[in-house]
Amino acid sequence: MEKPIYLKDSEDVRLFNELRKKVNQRVETISENRDIYIQIKAVVLPLIYIGLYFLAVLNAEKHWIYILSFVFMGISLVLIYLNLIHEAAHNNIYKSKKLNNLVLHIFDFIGANSYIWKKRHIASHHAYPNVDGWDTDIEQSGLLLIVPWIKAKGVQKYQDKFFFLVYPLYLFNWMFIRDFRDFFDKERVILKTQGRIPVAEKVKMINYKLFYFFYQIIVPVMFFKVSIGLALGAWFLQVISASIFALFVLLPLHPLPDNAFPKLNKENGLPFSWLRHQFEVTNDLKENNWLVRNMLGNFNFHVAHHLFPNYSYMYYNEITEEIEEFARKYDLAYKRFPLLTALSKHRDLLRQNANNAYYILEE
Repeated sequence: MEKPIYLKDSEDVRLFNELRKKVNQRVETISENRDIYIQIKAVVLPLIYIGLYFLAVLNAEKHWIYILSFVFMGISLVLIYLNLIHEAAHNNIYKSKKLNNLVLHIFDFIGANSYIWKKRHIASHHAYPNVDGWDTDIEQSGLLLIVPWIKAKGVQKYQDKFFFLVYPLYLFNWMFIRDFRDFFDKERVILKTQGRIPVAEKVKMINYKLFYFFYQIIVPVMFFKVSIGLALGAWFLQVISASIFALFVLLPLHPLPDNAFPKLNKENGLPFSWLRHQFEVTNDLKENNWLVRNMLGNFNFHVAHHLFPNYSYMYYNEITEEIEEFARKYDLAYKRFPLLTALSKHRDLLRQNANNAYYILEE
């Protein structure tokens, strides 16, 4: 199948080259190697996750310690994703690809799958953000409708009323449905960009999932006398807490009413150039403090990541200053919202899609 083609615009190519030059010059003025801080996290964050696990199983008789430890493991899981996995996929932590891949494999031990996630993220989401049928991050399910120009059907017409019950199950879907479907379902979006998945990767995926369940559920029950109810309940709360935390960070970045969901024309062409597409489909957050910069991997500066994924998030503050000034000068669609405003806007998108607002406006 022919892949989507961005609008060719020589002026936008010139603009991006100008912006890239400004960004490169700005980063070159920063003398310190900030990536060392991510390299420290590459040791500390996995140790925190492991430490919480052992705190839980070694205090299994104290149920509240066991449960709280697993809940904080969920928070730790998301911090590992934001600070390490995401950067390792772009080879931004170390100069060595082998070391970056080693960090990426942490994902396999905490329930996800590093192989298929990297394929989704690089070859699908970064290549065609917010493009239905090509961006795996907005791949449609039967429950929730994200793309405005697709008509709501069945329960989707009520999605703004029950989404808060579905979203806490986000990582359950990711780990135990989405990963398997992307490996074995021939109708999935990822196969358009990935093609055939090696059998060895399928075997590794299943083995990692089994090992994950082994140490998360079976080890506490068999070796630390944890009841099956407590083991399952604490694990369930871990995944719920991780899901909620992750979506608070991820939902504001692309799927809002203010964002474009570009439609392909008959020739598989997109309506925007690559540069304008990134601005149209991506948002930044106004929050910019120590917590966001050092704990959330600067996900508040997401436009910078889509335009310059070869730089680690440790440089996004300065890069975003250049982007924002450049966007004002050339009237590019740069958007930045407070977190709570963005989350409210996401609910507005769900409500509009449930009511088929796109088709009402078209009429």
